[in-house]
Amino acid sequence: MSAQTAADPIGRRATPADLDAITATLSLAFEGDPVWGWAFGGAREIEVCWRLCLHSAIPHGWVWTTAGYEAAALWIPPGRPELSPADDTAMEPALRAVMGARADVPLGAWPDFETYHPQDEPHYYLSLLGTHPDHRGTKRGMRLLSESLAAIDAEHTAAYLESTNPMNNERDASVGFEPSDSFVVRGGTALVTTMWRPAR
Repeated sequence: MSAQTAADPIGRRATPADLDAITATLSLAFEGDPVWGWAFGGAREIEVCWRLCLHSAIPHGWVWTTAGYEAAALWIPPGRPELSPADDTAMEPALRAVMGARADVPLGAWPDFETYHPQDEPHYYLSLLGTHPDHRGTKRGMRLLSESLAAIDAEHTAAYLESTNPMNNERDASVGFEPSDSFVVRGGTALVTTMWRPAR
């Protein structure tokens, strides 16, 4: 069998069996994030939230992962909820169990994201994209992003994301996302840039 080339797909759609491994990858990927690393305080706290988000999203069929969980992407398809009713109910007590009163920080940030989220055109929402720290610089995350965008383009649908790290803005622009707005979550200092990619 020939070695994998840059043109070969590296991603696949996740199943419930991938939940633990993808949660670990994305939690570590966001530990140093200017917004979420600050809001949660560390990978252990992030993991509680991301696990519930992934648990809700995987059944939509739009969570993507590389074979060895080096990178993962969580997309929410048009018209689908980010959290199931059960996971939405579980979120606050789960965060308070590990964060105590400091859970007010991430819980208070989410309404800001909802305020800026566009509602006037159906779109895929890139909620999370991350690469395990051991594999940064390998471009697996970008290849996974490009593959999932190709699937979105096949449906002629728009895409949206919030960049919580300005170091990623140029990367996102390179695949067609355009800055649309910005905001600072309450209590924080880091800028969140909202980005839109028109349907193709």
